[in-house]
Amino acid sequence: MTRPQHNFGYAYDQMTVATILADKAARNGDRTFLTFLPDGRTFTYADLDTITNRYANGLKALGIGRGAHVAVWMANSPEMIFSIFALGKLGAVAVPLNTAVRGQLLTYYLTHADISAIIADADLIDRLPECAADLPDVRHLIVHGEFADAAPLPGAETSSLAAAAAGSPEAPGVAVKASDLAYLMFTSGTTGPSKANMLAQSTAWSWGMSTSNSYGYRSDDRTHICLPLFHAAAMQCQTYATIMADAQVCLTTKFSLSNYWDEVRQSGATIIALLGSMANWVWNQPPAAGDRDNDVRICNVTPMPRFGRAMEERFGLRVASSYSLTDYAMSTIFTPHDPVSKFGSAGRPRGGMEVRVVGEDDQPLPPGEVGEIALRSENPGGTSLGYYKRPEATLEAWRNLWFHTGDRGYLDDDGYLWFVDRKKDAIRRRGENISAYEVEQIIDGHDAVVQCAVYAAPSDAEDEVAVSVVLKEGFELSPQEIVEHCARNMAHYMVPRYVEFRAELPVNPSLKVEKFKLREHVAKNLGDFWDRLQDKPA
Repeated sequence: MTRPQHNFGYAYDQMTVATILADKAARNGDRTFLTFLPDGRTFTYADLDTITNRYANGLKALGIGRGAHVAVWMANSPEMIFSIFALGKLGAVAVPLNTAVRGQLLTYYLTHADISAIIADADLIDRLPECAADLPDVRHLIVHGEFADAAPLPGAETSSLAAAAAGSPEAPGVAVKASDLAYLMFTSGTTGPSKANMLAQSTAWSWGMSTSNSYGYRSDDRTHICLPLFHAAAMQCQTYATIMADAQVCLTTKFSLSNYWDEVRQSGATIIALLGSMANWVWNQPPAAGDRDNDVRICNVTPMPRFGRAMEERFGLRVASSYSLTDYAMSTIFTPHDPVSKFGSAGRPRGGMEVRVVGEDDQPLPPGEVGEIALRSENPGGTSLGYYKRPEATLEAWRNLWFHTGDRGYLDDDGYLWFVDRKKDAIRRRGENISAYEVEQIIDGHDAVVQCAVYAAPSDAEDEVAVSVVLKEGFELSPQEIVEHCARNMAHYMVPRYVEFRAELPVNPSLKVEKFKLREHVAKNLGDFWDRLQDKPA
């Protein structure tokens, strides 16, 4: 059963940056759109439209126009949002880049995306000279902040973003369609170089509408955004959703565990989001008398943690979740209105989305049977358009008219989706498929554990289960105690053979655990792991 989809009064051909921002300015005028928490600057909806016009006209004067691919390489800031929306008004393609990227991977992103201009923070541009020889097509480097006169890219004209921001406040007058390409979004992949997902102008607004509608955003909401804006969860979902609701963005530069709740309280945030490891870190902070002293209505946590219900009680909020992929779309949603009995699921399909679980032959499986999650949208312009310059990968993922996610799960009798694991994270042992996710949930449930990651260790005959564990400060735990905890709570073939303790897990800037690094680590350092079969380091 799907939920009805509200289009917020916009026809498909109106789903462009220029049309919607102008309409929001006319409707909301002096209503606050954005507060930048680090320095207290505020901007209204009228400011958003006018400032992005200025940016657009300034960039247009440099020769940046319709169809140009422009890298936006910046930390969270109002200027990043203005730059991205300005590019949308020009019909240019924004390519947000991870601020941690450098070297060969930076070169890969810039060349694969056919970048002709870069908008970058000043503290990042010293990474460009080593890439310069491979970037002959980059004609403009536009720098946010103070920078030296030396040109980091000899073949490119270097200018300041502040100068571009001084353009005319009038609309740039570029004819842009809802179907025009608006973004190339590199997924924050954990297995190596990412694919660039193509998003149309309509796609981004569709994701914002879905988020706002499904979670019940209100005009008096304040959305706290600490996730990086180069991530679809922060930009296309949180920011666009807030705009659709006529609400306010409370933006900070990055997630800080030590300042998190102080920032949420001081901003008056009513909607927050925790992605990946963030929820574990927040939950494992010592309980405090003021935990419920906040204005938060909804905490969107992906994936849904085992402690979700306890989190609601401790912090006095409601937990929501979703199953979403930058590669396709926001697909299912678990909202505060769904039954308590479905807690732990990823919810039901959002309006206009079909979800199917299929077997190896691509045929649908009955409720309760685990298979690959496949998706199909009924809304034109509401999903990713495929992988840029990767037609084979696009055809492989979109085979048989369904998008194949590479994730495993099952649907229950009521149509709720239950995530099991990533196909690539499944471990094959003793003829059984082991869900790394399920093993992690059990180990994470130990009172001494902050977080763990489970993955396959190399073996001559079959996979062996390895786990890297991060302990809470002040707690001690032996490998034997980890194994005993597992043996009490899971099937014998799931119990890890190899155990190591670490101060932290490797994560990318989106705070997703980089398991490919752990797999490489165990392959090279297996002798340093405790081995259950030998009761000593392997």
